[in-house]
Amino acid sequence: MAEVTVEQARRFHDGVHVLDGHFDLLMDVEIQRGYGRTKLIETEYVPRFRQGGVHSVVAAVFVEDAFVPEMALRKALNQVSALHAEAAESGDQFVIAKHVHDLLTARQAGKVSFILSLEGAEPLYNDLGLLRIFYELGVRMLGLTWSRRNYAGDGSFFAPVREGKKGGLTDFGVALVEEAERLGIVVDVSHLNDEGFWDVMEVAQKPVIASHSNCRSLVPTMRNLTDEQIKAIAAKDGLVGLNGFSMFTASSGAEATIERLVDHVDHMKKLVGSKHIGLGLDLCDDLAKYIPLDKLAKAKEMPFDVVKGHASLPLITHELMARGYKDGEIEDILGKNYLRIYEETWK
Repeated sequence: MAEVTVEQARRFHDGVHVLDGHFDLLMDVEIQRGYGRTKLIETEYVPRFRQGGVHSVVAAVFVEDAFVPEMALRKALNQVSALHAEAAESGDQFVIAKHVHDLLTARQAGKVSFILSLEGAEPLYNDLGLLRIFYELGVRMLGLTWSRRNYAGDGSFFAPVREGKKGGLTDFGVALVEEAERLGIVVDVSHLNDEGFWDVMEVAQKPVIASHSNCRSLVPTMRNLTDEQIKAIAAKDGLVGLNGFSMFTASSGAEATIERLVDHVDHMKKLVGSKHIGLGLDLCDDLAKYIPLDKLAKAKEMPFDVVKGHASLPLITHELMARGYKDGEIEDILGKNYLRIYEETWK
């Protein structure tokens, strides 16, 4: 097999729709706008997306522990409002997508498109009607939990913790899955515990995704998925988004590289084929400045982004090409699989 050059990989990369299925963008945007910044996305983020050939990004609404439960709704609305304010200021640079057509026309116009997602249902409390409000604001993906318990169910922790008896989906969680599918919101099981995962598989009638999870058989953390879970997602015609966070990529930081990250792609492809793999890089290096000092003190080693920002995303394409992946397979993984699921689920 002929050696693949970086230039060859970049030419291919630039010819397909590239979509990152999970990025905690809005936490930073809301905080910085509170300091008086404007056009933050245009100046700080869009140049990186363009450098990395990224066309669409799922912008997650994430509420920190300190604001749960009392301020969860307020913080979520602040983040959504911040994105809408930025879109009004930089309409020539990016759009908020509510339909697949928006994603495609934005790319044709040379704009970045953002998809709103709730990372955890905490902002809804136990009020199902609030989901419709977030839908009208543009939310098209719903992560039922983060790594904690809420009204919908129990989350999966990054590492074992002392806890009582685990639960699956609550009655509210079941109703939430059904309402999300009725509205046209994709259900996301990343961060959900195993018990809740299997409940979703029983309730859901449409494709389900794990937007930012890797393979537990390669890195044994609860945040990654078992082989059986990956197969169950594929059976729903969903996908698993490749997570570029070091602690989910390899068992130690020293081993966490692009090559080890793509090992997860290899494993998933053997299990379910390339039609059920995407990107959900969960790049967090920019957010390290917000990590509380007590949490930093407890960390055995500081986790990091294996992919050094969105500008480096073409390195994944190069590694896939170097391993002999076919063009159609790579196109699917880089974004086309997400577009298929959105086409089937969004209304």
